[in-house]
Amino acid sequence: MSEQPRAPVPAAQGGGRPADGPQDSQLPQHVVKRTRIGGVWFAATSFAVVLLLLLIFILENGHRVDVAYFGAHGHLPLGVALLLAAVLGVLMVVIPGTARIIQLRLTARRHRHADARQAAADPQQPPAAAETPAPRADG
Repeated sequence: MSEQPRAPVPAAQGGGRPADGPQDSQLPQHVVKRTRIGGVWFAATSFAVVLLLLLIFILENGHRVDVAYFGAHGHLPLGVALLLAAVLGVLMVVIPGTARIIQLRLTARRHRHADARQAAADPQQPPAAAETPAPRADG
């Protein structure tokens, strides 16, 4: 890779740097792609921050409250009771969502097998789903 000669930059254009410094616009720019490890690091850091905020929330809301649910009675700290209610609310969304995802994957698998049988039976005719690929059932 050959380097091009760099012209000196006047101090007024270089943002107050000396005129003999390198220009940022002529330096090669390297792009670093995102990696899985970087994603895991970001997720772990975010998770730790959320856990810290939850811990602070629970510690600041330590007043005992009476909780009754379908005949069961108990006393819990307010922060724990609210966190428990939030977790149960999330489960009310996650469980039906998981069932729907499983249903869609099974349907996609059935369509994929039907297309494979049709392609094996008539090799001259392209499968009907060739224009729009079905989502992967194992991914």
